[in-house]
Order: sequence, then structure tokens, then C-alpha cells
Amino acid sequence: MKGILIPIGGNEDKGNADNEIYTLDFVGEGILFHVVKESGGLDAKIIVIPTASSIPVEVGENYLDAFGKLACTNVQVMDIRERAEAEDEKNLALIRSADCVMFSGGDQSRITEVIGGSTMHQILTDRYENDGLVIAGTSAGAMSMSMEMITGGSGTEALLKGSVRMDKGMEFISELIIDSHFIQRGRFGRLAEAVAKFPNLLGIGLAEDTGLVIKDGNNCKVIGSGMVTIFDPSKLAHNNVQILEEGTPMSLSNLVVHVLANTDRFVLADRSIHILPIDAPFE
Repeated sequence: MKGILIPIGGNEDKGNADNEIYTLDFVGEGILFHVVKESGGLDAKIIVIPTASSIPVEVGENYLDAFGKLACTNVQVMDIRERAEAEDEKNLALIRSADCVMFSGGDQSRITEVIGGSTMHQILTDRYENDGLVIAGTSAGAMSMSMEMITGGSGTEALLKGSVRMDKGMEFISELIIDSHFIQRGRFGRLAEAVAKFPNLLGIGLAEDTGLVIKDGNNCKVIGSGMVTIFDPSKLAHNNVQILEEGTPMSLSNLVVHVLANTDRFVLADRSIHILPIDAPFE
């Protein structure tokens, strides 16, 4: 893969609020700074797609303002609400010329319903695989990146079979199942069930204002102020999801869990972790 994926856990710093989770300098270290950097710098052509949101105009304006605070010169909002708009040649031309496409939060199923399988989806996939396109997404935008996509699930019924709902995502990356707002909304149980259903995949739980930069479809680096939780089910010694009835408590054993923070790295191919030494200078 020549392109870069940047899944973000939601509620990333946009430079306009005094939020206790924002502990990094917005202009020099924040999530959107990394999006701009990986896209080629302040003159990069960044297209924001708020399709997942129920308030797309407001969301689009918020991103224009946030990228403006970073002094970006070429940011546009593509407010796609109907499937026909994912076939419109003017929109397709923008996607063909973009350096970065960023999907907003909201309902991830809206992204797959409106854009999935369209000509726009084909162009996005081709450019990501062959042309170095950066695809970023926050919350729903991050969750939609994978092949197996979480569409919902009850936190109060976590680890009861059937508490997580899944569907096919945009398939930019096939090795992962991505969940967002992971710490703040108590989503440990639903991601655990998701990897129990698909034990050949890795579960990625992204805290708010936290993300990954994934290069070559393989090399992952943590960015942002929070943590990334990785569920590796490859060594499961017990997994009874296949034999249980809906609503029955599940059990898993030997689920490997990693918790990574800013600048830590993870390699998908061999599932190795590379933790920043405690005495290393901060990047």
C-alpha cells in the first residue's frame, strides 16, 4: 500500500476548546497536525466528507475552522448526502486530485450506504493502494475503514453474545476491527466480542483524541493524547462464541492485550510492539 490510513478515536482537538483530554500542543503535536503533515504540508489538498454526521454543515465548518488554525490553504468540504453524489463527476474529480480525504464522525453505516461500492469508493481504494492518498477518519470515519465493521452494540450488555452488531466496512484495511471512543464509552466488551467472532483479526480500541498513522498497510504509530488498546486473539485457548445462544455470557481465555501511547509502534505483519523507552526524548 502506497497510501496512509489515519483512524482517530473521535473528539480530536480542533484548537477551540479547553478540554482536559487535550494535553498536546494543537499546532505542533495534535491529531490534525499529523493529518496535515502526512498529507504533504500546509498546501495539501484536504477534502472533508461529513456524510456520517447528522449535522454535516456544522461539522464541515468546524473542520474548516480547525484546519484554518493550522494555516492550511486548500481545504474543502464535500457534503455528500445521497448516493448519486458519490457518482457526480465534479466530486470524483476532487477525489482524484486530493492529497487527503477525511471522513467525519457520526453513523458509520451512512458511509458504507452512501459511498460504499460507488465509483468514488473505487477511486479512493485505488488511490490509497497505488497513489499515496491519505485517508483519515474520526470515530465513525475510523470504524468504517476496516473490512469487518462494528455498527453498534450495547455497553451494558458487553460480552453477552449478540451485543455487538457488525457489517462490511469500506475495506481499506482487512486485518483490523476498529472501535472508537473506546475508553470514554466503555467499549471493552463489544470489541472483545468482535474479535471472538473474527479471531484472525486484531481489535483496535482508540481513545478520544488518539489515533494511528498506518503506513504500508503494516506499520502503525500512535498519535494523540490518549491510548490505543490492541486485542490480539491469535493465541486464544478458549473461545465459545460459536456454540452459544444469543444473549448468553461469553468466555475467552488468553486474549493478549497491549496498551500503547503516543509514539509507540505496532507492526501488523508480525504483531510486534515497539514501546518508546521511558527515558527517550519526546518526539
